[in-house]
Amino acid sequence: MPADPLHRAGNPQRSTTSQPPSGSGTSAIEVRRSARRRRTVSAYREGDRTVVLIPARMSEAEEQRWVSVMLDKLAAQENKRVLGDTELSERAARLSDLYFDGRARPNSVRWVTNQNTRWGSCTPAEGSIRLSHRLQGMPEYVVDYVLVHELAHLLVPGHGPDFWRLLEAYPRTERARGYLEGVVAADRLPHLPAARDE
Repeated sequence: MPADPLHRAGNPQRSTTSQPPSGSGTSAIEVRRSARRRRTVSAYREGDRTVVLIPARMSEAEEQRWVSVMLDKLAAQENKRVLGDTELSERAARLSDLYFDGRARPNSVRWVTNQNTRWGSCTPAEGSIRLSHRLQGMPEYVVDYVLVHELAHLLVPGHGPDFWRLLEAYPRTERARGYLEGVVAADRLPHLPAARDE
């Protein structure tokens, strides 16, 4: 979300800075509370820091929830530029180095449009990884989770205990799985017609 000069003006009631969740890609999160802000929450990047602007009356729990929501929104916006297959391969190589000491080396990593019931697939014998185009535009940590999941299949083909132990190396596994489960659940909800104003 672009920085709003109106939101930067004035003295916030309280400002706190904390370290972000691991894997978020930023070095610090600054939360600025403002007595003038009533309902809206916004966020923007300022160098290597993320600034989240919230109403002063929000509880600590609401603050944590909104920081998480806004980090996801910013990541999704930044991720809208679709990575090409070459960039996807480079990303997979970085993730392999980071989480598997470089042991998972795919021969190819590419986007495909024929996977509508799964997020990714791997053929260990060929060393190929395919990601569903439906992941494009999702937060970076979600795409990274699917890449790490498929990279792990190059080392352990099935979904047994050894496989899940490998995935423990990726710190945002549970969060990414929850995000994907939410997307699937939302797709299954009945689509009601929009309400008309009387």
